Amino acid sequence: MRIIAGAHKGARLSSPSGASTRPTSDRVRESLFSMLEGYGVLQAANVLDLFAGSGGLGFEAMSRGAAQVDFVDSSLASIRSLQANADRLGLDHSAEVHAGDVLHFLAGLPGPENPESRVFDLVFMDPPYPLGEDAVTQILRRLRTHLDMESIVVVERAARSPEPTMPDGLEVFRSKTFGETAIHFVQLVAEGAGDGTEEG
Repeated sequence: MRIIAGAHKGARLSSPSGASTRPTSDRVRESLFSMLEGYGVLQAANVLDLFAGSGGLGFEAMSRGAAQVDFVDSSLASIRSLQANADRLGLDHSAEVHAGDVLHFLAGLPGPENPESRVFDLVFMDPPYPLGEDAVTQILRRLRTHLDMESIVVVERAARSPEPTMPDGLEVFRSKTFGETAIHFVQLVAEGAGDGTEEG
């Protein structure tokens, strides 16, 4: 896998050994980041990359101007690849690698009443396709308190899977399908907003 554009364009990323990870294809990443740049969410962004694998999405975001990325994965092989990629790119000062379960990580973040609470501008969520829809919804529910009205969550699922069920306070505002992959863009519901879902 390589970084497509930005300050580290062309840099190759090491991937975890084995077949447990599913890197997002170059075609999907190129289209995804084109849309994110259109939304103006990348520059100086505080990013969270859940189920990070080799970190292809998070490192691409950093190459294109994100300020900080927290990578979370429970696989030891992924953690090794993430740290190696951060070191190779010289981004270890702004890339934080967390080993462990995604829900446990989110549960451990300070809540909104805490002055050390974290708010993420952009979240990548690329769980294993076999992960059930209830688990996806539970993660989104935990994540909700760490977003603001400008935040975007990108959920990657199999194209044959149903659109993720949103917990109260979140909505899918755009979905895009690329072959076997579906990308759903999620945001907080604006008070008084109607159904603004866009099919793309």
